[in-house]
Amino acid sequence: MRNGMHTDTERCVRAVQSKDARFDGWFFTAVLTTRIYCRPSCPVVPPKPENMTFHPSAAACQQAGFRACKRCRPDTSPGSPEWNQRADLVARAMRLIGDGTVDREGVPGLAARLGYSTRQIERQLLAELGAGPLALARAQRAQTARLLIETTTLPMAEVAFAAGFSSIRTFNDTVREVFALSPSELRTRVPRKAAPAPGALTLRLPFRAPLNPDNLFGHLAATAVPGVEEWRDGAYRRTLRLPYGHGVAALTPEPDHIGCRLTLSDLRDLPVAISRCRRLLDLDADPVAVDDQLRTDPLLAPLVDKAPGRRVPRTVDEAEFAVRAVLGQQVSTAAARTHAARLVRAHGEPVDDPEGGLTHLFPAPEALAAVDPESLAMPRTRRATFATLVRQLADGELRLGVESDWEESRARLLALPGFGPWTVDVIAMRALGDPDAFLPTDLGIRKAAKELGLPSTPSALTARAAAWRPWRAYAVQYLWATDSHPVNFLPV
Repeated sequence: MRNGMHTDTERCVRAVQSKDARFDGWFFTAVLTTRIYCRPSCPVVPPKPENMTFHPSAAACQQAGFRACKRCRPDTSPGSPEWNQRADLVARAMRLIGDGTVDREGVPGLAARLGYSTRQIERQLLAELGAGPLALARAQRAQTARLLIETTTLPMAEVAFAAGFSSIRTFNDTVREVFALSPSELRTRVPRKAAPAPGALTLRLPFRAPLNPDNLFGHLAATAVPGVEEWRDGAYRRTLRLPYGHGVAALTPEPDHIGCRLTLSDLRDLPVAISRCRRLLDLDADPVAVDDQLRTDPLLAPLVDKAPGRRVPRTVDEAEFAVRAVLGQQVSTAAARTHAARLVRAHGEPVDDPEGGLTHLFPAPEALAAVDPESLAMPRTRRATFATLVRQLADGELRLGVESDWEESRARLLALPGFGPWTVDVIAMRALGDPDAFLPTDLGIRKAAKELGLPSTPSALTARAAAWRPWRAYAVQYLWATDSHPVNFLPV
């Protein structure tokens, strides 16, 4: 990990002078002479080392009085990989801030979700990121405002409130301070295009190269629940349940970015929708660090060299994924999709999708808790597992959000009837986002291990996999990819 990289001046200077895009989002360069801040890969001539200072976040730069560079747009850098690699307080807080918790619930709401005092959270964020939760949320609001200004024709008053600002004056002052341009000036700098459909936004989601889309989109498409997800015209599309309404996301793999088209019932959900799409596709990962570690195993190295940059396909809704993991226990992918589709048709909320064939939101835990288990076409023991899970999710006894403590959530899941190590670890990997989750009992993993000459018994494979830590979830993707299952291939 590169925790605290901004304190290593010599290393930061080298990254800036080489314009190394791999470090975008890890730290930000503030230029003392011009009072602007940049990403490490900024295309302009690098400043003299004595004129550079380094900060861990865009919010810290803004708090120190620096404005965003108009050339490299540092506010659009990929997010720091650290927040998805770590399970400590700061990382959990950053995931919640990215999910819009401070804007909706304030700092007290953030503290309540994490189980700490506001003072403890502010102190730890300030120590590591140079900015407190309000400043970090403000930086996110500024980026949301810029997106709306540049990609829509909304009146500025609507932009302000959709981005989360409490007043027009605060909106104007923040945009001027962060971008050194007024909102109107930002809009006039962008070439005018045809107006998008009402509520529709088209944007680019950056990532750190390389990114192999095959297993990432292949997995999402092959396991898609009809009505909730689909592959259409080269894009993975799905419905989103959001804090203020609902939406549809269409995600298209491109060589240097992910094309993202969002149709939202309430534009206030824009930052949350973007955050969840990025999390779904694991776009803030550092593939170079992951692949370098896995290459140290001579039996994994050929797999990594053949198709570097594999990501872990994740989820936009942790509770939904946990339910689907139970539905998929000991059945084929097709059977799991069938079970989920029945639940969606019977209990999902209908939505309109003029651009495709999506029909419903996946049912909320509260709706599923009201389902008669006897109506489910599955073994009695699995019906009991399903009923217990959805009841605890609906009652709040079990919380599987971005703020979850990974080990605590594992322990709570293992205590539920019908939850064994495979189900718990697949939820940890894809819903909780633990990059070190491992599935040594998975039949596909054991088959791949045997073919590669790796130990194939769970205990021996776990011992061998210790050298792959903390990236065992990525090793799972490389091992799964040795099979010819549709999940490993980009749909055509």
